[in-house]
Amino acid sequence: MAQSGSSVELQDMTRQLYAELKGLAATLRRQHQVGDTLNTTALVGEAYLKLRHSGGWESRQHFLRVAAHAIRQVLVDEARYWLTAKRQGASSAVSLDDQHDVGEAASDEFLVNLDQALTQLEAFNPRLAALVECRYFAGYSDDDITALLDITERTLRRDWVKAKAWLHHVLGEEIH
Repeated sequence: MAQSGSSVELQDMTRQLYAELKGLAATLRRQHQVGDTLNTTALVGEAYLKLRHSGGWESRQHFLRVAAHAIRQVLVDEARYWLTAKRQGASSAVSLDDQHDVGEAASDEFLVNLDQALTQLEAFNPRLAALVECRYFAGYSDDDITALLDITERTLRRDWVKAKAWLHHVLGEEIH
């Protein structure tokens, strides 16, 4: 069975960047306290499943931007899943000593709220939303982000301040 051009292109790009994506996924799992059901390999795999429907990447940077968006979607979908599961289990007895679950719920809720806020931000300033997505959800360095978004370091710093202020206003929480 012959593979389509975009499928071969995705496989080639994924092979080239797999180690980088896996390292990124490991960092993100630690930062966002993703549950044990979504390990590093699963996060990369889920992102791959989302990426396989797109294609025609113009460059490595374009692929990494699309990968950042796919990873954001996977993390937010996982957070939504856990929030829904916790709401459905709300009728069961809850131990007051079980504070770890409370922290996870807050983290899941924050990710979902952040995703909604980014969707709003994207409507009026796509570059700020892309910056937050690349930094917060994908964990890219400032050098990577300036290359991915084709902006200067000074613009990156200025945009980060604007994005954080806007998100703080909308979410009522600081983003780091």
